[in-house]
Amino acid sequence: MKAGRIASEVRKEARSLVREGVPLLSICEAVEKLTREKGGAPAFPCNVCINEIAAHYSSPPSDTSLVPRGSLVKVDIGVHVDGYIADTATTVCLSSELDPMVQGVNEALAQALKAVAAGARTSSIGETIEKTMDRFGFRPIWNLSGHQMSRFILHTGKSIPNVHSLSFEKLREDEVYAIEPFLTLRSAKGAVIGREREMYIHRFQKEKRLRMTESRRLLTEIRRDYRSLPFSRRWLSSTWSKETLEAAFKELVQERCVMGYPVLVEETSQLVSQAEHTIIVTKDGCLVTTL
Repeated sequence: MKAGRIASEVRKEARSLVREGVPLLSICEAVEKLTREKGGAPAFPCNVCINEIAAHYSSPPSDTSLVPRGSLVKVDIGVHVDGYIADTATTVCLSSELDPMVQGVNEALAQALKAVAAGARTSSIGETIEKTMDRFGFRPIWNLSGHQMSRFILHTGKSIPNVHSLSFEKLREDEVYAIEPFLTLRSAKGAVIGREREMYIHRFQKEKRLRMTESRRLLTEIRRDYRSLPFSRRWLSSTWSKETLEAAFKELVQERCVMGYPVLVEETSQLVSQAEHTIIVTKDGCLVTTL
């Protein structure tokens, strides 16, 4: 609940940071700083995703990208308190012509929350999201979904689809989920693909015998500081020289000690909007921790 309260406060403040010409790096760093100042820790690097980019863009250390004019900007924020996670996202629209995309995704999330209760099928929630978007004249991203969470684990167990599916999985009381509809144009493919050469978010994957002393020390620090939660290389740069960090991190990636999250873009390069809340399933509904 504390993580959810912090995430909600940060999300609301983050919206005012998104303006034309603002560096994406400054938004990421400001969101992460606010999270820490309010008593939490980032559960993953702040994502700032522009237009057709749906997920996993978090500024690298020397990012010079700026918020474009008239853009659709998704800010995805994760907060944890002692490993207990809140995950929330908002879309900021810098063009009034795109307002319906924000309205549609927000309504899809609102209707999905109403469909949540112990015993509800995940497929029925996905159907609710899809039908709501269709009513607004849009379509969901079918291969992105909400996800169950547990302590120090961002993605675990069941998924919450954004479309109708054949799954018979049901929600259980006291389970924790992030529900996150992604909306795109009806003319779009409605799917995301990964830019494999663009990975700015990583997480620990496995131990392995490493050649370099620096690599072994870096892996120890990553496990100690982030456990299984995603992290950014920006968070490492303050304690390592650039050259040493690059060499050590390269070995960790090559040996698959850490895994990366490719930047995800809509397959036909169409605009994407997002909304997200974290919920705790109750007998008759849900408790939204990030309102």
